[in-house]
Amino acid sequence: MIDKSAVSILVVDDEPFMLKLNMRALANLGYTTVTTCEGAVRALEAIDCAANPPDLILMDLNMPDVDGLEFVRHLVERGYPGSLILVSGEDERMLQAAQRLVQAHQITSLGYLRKPVKPEMLAALLEKWKPAVSTEHWSPLELSKTARIQKTYSAEEVHAAIANGELVNYYQPKVSLLTGHVVGVESLARWQHPADGMVFPDQFIGVAEANGLICSLTRGVIVGALVDARSWQQESGLALSVAINVSMNDLGSLDFADYVAGEAAAAGVPPKDVTLEVTESRLVQDLRVPLEVLARLRLKRFRISIDDFGTGHSSLAQLRDMPFDELKIDRGFVHRAWADETVRAIFDASLMLAKQLGMQTVTEGVEDRADWDFVRRTGCDFAQGYFIARPMPAKSLHAWIEDWDERALLITQKLAKARETRVT
Repeated sequence: MIDKSAVSILVVDDEPFMLKLNMRALANLGYTTVTTCEGAVRALEAIDCAANPPDLILMDLNMPDVDGLEFVRHLVERGYPGSLILVSGEDERMLQAAQRLVQAHQITSLGYLRKPVKPEMLAALLEKWKPAVSTEHWSPLELSKTARIQKTYSAEEVHAAIANGELVNYYQPKVSLLTGHVVGVESLARWQHPADGMVFPDQFIGVAEANGLICSLTRGVIVGALVDARSWQQESGLALSVAINVSMNDLGSLDFADYVAGEAAAAGVPPKDVTLEVTESRLVQDLRVPLEVLARLRLKRFRISIDDFGTGHSSLAQLRDMPFDELKIDRGFVHRAWADETVRAIFDASLMLAKQLGMQTVTEGVEDRADWDFVRRTGCDFAQGYFIARPMPAKSLHAWIEDWDERALLITQKLAKARETRVT
């Protein structure tokens, strides 16, 4: 239980009336250790003079001299460890952009409020607040875990990992939003490091791409995924499609289509059960080779998906030029789209575009029940996300599917009961 009176809060605004109003609202909620500053300049001076930075800052955006966005930059320069709540009379999209900037600076944002602040909405955001994590009293094991998360690896280390077979495939299930049944999995690379334990893709994929190693890495993932797909079919009777991420680097080799077809045939996996998810992390000037490779893969009846649609270079131009038959809506346009008008508009437009082009759709980032209920109502075909399952080793999939089938049945029954209640 957090002692509200011990939480130090700084309120920054250029309007004295708003300062008094917000201070009173905080006091009524039990937060009494509150300091107010009229303008960002005075606030920065107060922070510099204080023995400890405030736990939480309520900050206006539109202030003279130094506005709220500049203020955030100055907080970053000072290594501010606390949390922010944005308070402004600006429109919704401006507030959303400001919050994303705060998050991009890796400062904790509890959310934003429109002026004048409603006490109940302020209380809801304050409920999210948690003390900043300090490493001062951490054990050596905890400190080593933190160092492991922040560690970067050299091209030589990644090359050795590929050569030594240290990369393993994990699988995230994909389910039908119509039936709730598991229809496939996406293969995701992990590095089982001999000293550091499990290393996640964001720590080695970029290194591989930048140093000419991604093609070797991808081919290792393909072989492993096809072997696992055949094993699920033979040992458990699971006929699951398997999705494999490929980059434009992979598609720059004319033999790639024949390579994939050969490996699928050797593993005994039909091409229709293999989806290649194309993620464009860089702009390609000459599309002739990638276009030929993808077109040949389609002719061989492999499925081609445009991944992370709406981000990076995965765009309308790629839909026009490449023979995709599946569109994956990026998690940034799925999670909490039901509560955000801007995100919802982008989601709806992406879904409508896919439908008009006759493409199947997959929503990524279904993180909770609210996301699940939302995407089911939209008519999207498939879903992935932590609400369904986190990526798992191949050997764990069969048991998880049995648990999921029971869980999905309960969800369906609850929805049906809710509908009956509304009708009666």
